[in-house]
Amino acid sequence: MPQGFTSEAELEARLVAPSAGLVEDFAKGAGDIVILGAGGKMGPTLAVLARNALNAAGRESDTVYAVSRFGEESVRERLTQAGVEVVQFDLVKNDSLDALPDAPNVIFMVGAKFGAATSPSWAWEVNAALPDRIARRYRTSAIAALSTGNVYPFVPASSGGASEDVAPSPIGEYAQSCLGRERVFEFAAEERGTRVSIVRLNYAVDLRYGVLADIGSAVHSGEPVSVATANVNVVWQGYANEVVLRSLTHASTDVFTINLTGPETLSVDAVAHRFGSLLGRDVTIVGEPQPTALLNDSSRCMALFGYPAVSAQTLIEWQAQWIEAGLPMTAKPTKWAVRDGKF
Repeated sequence: MPQGFTSEAELEARLVAPSAGLVEDFAKGAGDIVILGAGGKMGPTLAVLARNALNAAGRESDTVYAVSRFGEESVRERLTQAGVEVVQFDLVKNDSLDALPDAPNVIFMVGAKFGAATSPSWAWEVNAALPDRIARRYRTSAIAALSTGNVYPFVPASSGGASEDVAPSPIGEYAQSCLGRERVFEFAAEERGTRVSIVRLNYAVDLRYGVLADIGSAVHSGEPVSVATANVNVVWQGYANEVVLRSLTHASTDVFTINLTGPETLSVDAVAHRFGSLLGRDVTIVGEPQPTALLNDSSRCMALFGYPAVSAQTLIEWQAQWIEAGLPMTAKPTKWAVRDGKF
């Protein structure tokens, strides 16, 4: 079994180590980077990865700004120690965005998912209204906007997933508001000439959270695993962060759109039983497999940025080791199996 990690520090070190491809892309660029919503699940490691890649590319004088409310002091301290400039700022509550740092490169990671079903107006404010204010504030910058594969319809596993050419058909307020986010940034590109890349992600794996953490934890604790949603895509978060950063080089007034996930379509039943084998647990499967799932075709991503250095099978083995060792889980369940769009 591939050697995993014995601590969060080891995991973080792996997540923030830039690839040669990222360093090469950064060596061709210039200017500061502003990361909006940098306090979430992916933001802190993405910010440090960006800082490390800039250093490796000889761009030590360029600044990485991490913007968020930053409720946890430990996150602010970790970013500051890594050389990231922390900007504590509430993007929703502040009427004026003038205090935000200027930069030619912007990553928009702000999103509202959990609670969207009970407070849809909040989801639309964060996911669709705020992007308009950001697009106006940074109209001359290149903007990489995080979106989600939830904007697509459910498709059969045999299809290989929805490609970027499949028309969006979002289910529920969360997915609809995320498509709203995309449309707002598209408008900025069409009307103001803002260069935009849209990255449709599902689902990043960090070991402390994610689809594999959800399934593995259920198996470990003896809980049943539903296979109603029979298939799923996952991707190593280190690779996901790299693609988000590298997508800045493709930002365009034509709007560059890319699916970000792993190349494998995983069987939930097979993943659960693999965890059972690795963790020495019996597996209880429930639910009737449905013929469709939320699946994305990542062929374009693989062609542009190469394959993830960590395969899905290695991620499953690392996840089993992480769970067995009792290492921290730091986020809520992903609700990846939800089929009605209510989060």
